[in-house]
This record gives sequence, structure tokens and C-alpha cells, in this order.
Amino acid sequence: MTAGKISRRTTLKGLGTVGIALPLLEEMLSSSTTAAEQKHEVPVRAFNVFFGLGIPAPLQTEGFDGVLEPLKPLSDKLLIMRNVDQVRCDEKGINAHFDGASGAFTAEAPNGEARAGGPSIDQVVRRTHYPNGLPDGIVPTLIGGTFFRRSRVSRYVHSYNPDGTVAATMQEKPRDLFDRVFGILNVAGEDDKSLRKQRLKQSVLDSVVDQYRFYTGANSPLGATSRARIADHLDRIREYEQRAFSLTRRDPNSPNLPPRSNLLHGGPADPGGQGIDITLEELTSEWRLMADLYALAIQLDRVRFGSLTFLAAGERIRLSGEYKYADRTVWNFDDAKQHNASGDQGCSHEWWHKFNEKKKNEQLRAHAHMKMREVAYFLSLLDGKEAQEPNGRSILENSMITISTESGDGRHSDVKRELSGVFHAITGANGRFKTGQIMDVGKEALDVYNTMLTAMGAKSHLGPQKRDGQNVDSIRA
Repeated sequence: MTAGKISRRTTLKGLGTVGIALPLLEEMLSSSTTAAEQKHEVPVRAFNVFFGLGIPAPLQTEGFDGVLEPLKPLSDKLLIMRNVDQVRCDEKGINAHFDGASGAFTAEAPNGEARAGGPSIDQVVRRTHYPNGLPDGIVPTLIGGTFFRRSRVSRYVHSYNPDGTVAATMQEKPRDLFDRVFGILNVAGEDDKSLRKQRLKQSVLDSVVDQYRFYTGANSPLGATSRARIADHLDRIREYEQRAFSLTRRDPNSPNLPPRSNLLHGGPADPGGQGIDITLEELTSEWRLMADLYALAIQLDRVRFGSLTFLAAGERIRLSGEYKYADRTVWNFDDAKQHNASGDQGCSHEWWHKFNEKKKNEQLRAHAHMKMREVAYFLSLLDGKEAQEPNGRSILENSMITISTESGDGRHSDVKRELSGVFHAITGANGRFKTGQIMDVGKEALDVYNTMLTAMGAKSHLGPQKRDGQNVDSIRA
């Protein structure tokens, strides 16, 4: 027999800011809880997932037979929306890349180089459901991603406060993301240099070991199944920490020092806007660790709002390497050689500028397909056995996850066309939105976003107050 129901918010707390949430356990649920009551056990969450450069509208019409193929395994849990126009971004702006990227999830052009034109939908939902702040132990907003093009924050940040400022610091290195979520060891009286050394020698889990032993030991209030799950749960956190920090040890007194991120960051990632050379393996291996850590943070209820970016708006990389999907070779990337150019003219960015719907666009298709594979990788992490919730749905199904990009057509000759037909998708948000279909919406993004917010119970809306909005009821369940 166990000692009865324990709180869903039970957390193992250690030194400094360390906090390790427990997984969902049998003892956290009442056996008499009805399905309707269980629905209240599911927290409200909203996340924005962004990928750079976009999908030309003509390619979207091919559905899962084209570049959207990697999303097909999740198709019953997604509403894919075509013909969504970011025309509100034409009111003012800087450049189609910035306007489109800033408009993703806000439907407003940027307000200068360091701000969006208004709040993002995740932050409106956050303030609606948690006006007095989130429960203890939850990171207010988590922004992470893998990107290289750096000028102007709207290229890569996609979560904004009501005044358009970024909602949190961008985490672009896996070990920084881990520390943002699970905390940093802190020993009283030690200086910053000593703290850094301490962090290299110890895992954050070391500071919660006594509580871990209590919950998995003979005096635990938990049953055998839950004790085993906690053990597996903490082993999993340690695995991710070791991947992020390279903390695998030869012996307890001789830890390996964690290497820096394998990818370029800061100025070296965007040398004069000329782009960098990178292999597909280098790109996706670190992105997937970021995605793993971000998904783990959601699964452990350490974060409920934020954004995740896979490649920035106007991204400039010269990608190389064999790209395989479903046991077949889709393409062999070699951007510089295939462009027969160097610098920015040899980057994948240029395939979008060269898009011609009368041609095959093989290189662009391969890049877009690869981006959908990596987006699908993250989404699938929220739909597995570790992501099941009390109401019988997965985190993916219960959350409002919006997926979008910067452009519906890579050519800059007509900004209105470029910001028309921008790819959008959304998850069900615990039964609020239709899923399992591809819908030709034919509406402005501002109306689509405001309909989403209404469905999420928000009273405040995006865009000009005097504008006559239109409800897009076709997307609501």
C-alpha cells in the first residue's frame, strides 16, 4: 500500500537553483477521478516552432506526397493550414525576411531591429491562464534553437512580450538550455570561477540524491512501479546531461571537461553574412540534442511556454552530406558546388531566390523536406510513451503548438506575394482545434491567430484595436 495521492508538482530540490520535477506517477492520480475531472490535470501550454526560409505555396499543394512527407506519421494530430497570408506585415517593415519572421506568431512587422511588432501568441496565452505567474519550479519562458544567421533578433527569436521585447534569453547551446531548465549547482562562499569548476565535477542530480534515495527506498510513499519509474526518470535526465556536458567520468575524481558546442555561435556563425560550411550530420546532431532537452523540459513540466527554432530566417549555410529518409537517399547536399559559387551566393538560401514553379526545384525540395524531418523529430518526442497525460492524450495533443516560417515564396520582387500562403500548422490544444486534415484557410494570419487565442480563452487579441477581425471558425473543433 502507498501513502496516498501526492502532488503533481512534487519536485526534488537541491543546491542553488536545481529543481527536478517527478514524472507522472500513479500516486498523483485519484483512482476515482473521472475523465472530465482528469482533463483539469492537464496544464495549458503554448509553444511556437519556427523553421527558416519557408515552403513555397505551390509545393504545399502536394500535401504529404511532397516536402511535407515527414509530417505524415503525425498527420492525425496536426491541422495543416494553407493560404494563410501575413499581409498585415506589409504595413511597414525592413526586409521580407525580417517582416515574415517577425510576423510568424505575431502577425505584425518588426518594431525596429530588436523588437517584434507585438506579443506572440504563446505569451498572450501565458498571461491569460497564469496572470499571477506560473507555479513554482516552472521556467517562465524557454526559447531555444539551432541557427546561424544573426542580424536582427526576429530572425531567430519567436516568443515576445506584449511590448514586443523578447520573452526570454535565447539558448542556443545544449548545455545552456540544460542549465536554464534544471538549474545550476551553487555552493555558498564560492566565486564564479570555483562555481564553474564545481559544475564540471558534479551533475545537478548529485544535489538531489538524498531525496532520490527516499523516493526509491524502503520508506518511500510510492509503489514499486512508481519507484522504478523515478529511477528510470533520473537515469534519463543524467543521460541527457551527459550528452549536453560530456560529463561521462573515468572515475569520480577525474571528470572529463565538457567541450564547447560543436557548432559555431555568435559572430563566427555569421561571418559578414557570407554563410558557413556545415555538414548535415553536424547540423542535425546538435539540433536533435536541443530538441531532446526541450521536449524533456516539457515532459517534466518544467516549461509550458516558449519557442524553438530550427534555422533562422534568411539562413545562410552551405550544407553538404547525404540526406536519407525512410531508408532511401533523398538528396546529396553540396550547396556551394551545385550553385558553382562561393560565399553567400553558394548558400542554400539562394535556392529559394531561384524558385521557379515550372521547374523541378530539386535542391529546394530537399532542403524543405529535411526541415520537415527535423520539425517532425521534435513533435514526435511529445507523442511517445513518455508524453502520455492523465486524460489519455499525449502532450502533443494537449498542447497548442504552432508551426510556421517566414515566407510563402522566396523571391523578393513582390513582398505581398512572398508573405502570402505562408505555411502554418497547429496541434489540437486538448480538443480545441481540428486535426487530421490539410485545410485551405484563405485568411489573414492575424485572424487565424486571434481565433486561436479566442479558443484558448484569451480576451486580449493581436493587431490594431480598430481593425474589424474575422473569426476563422473552420479551424476550431
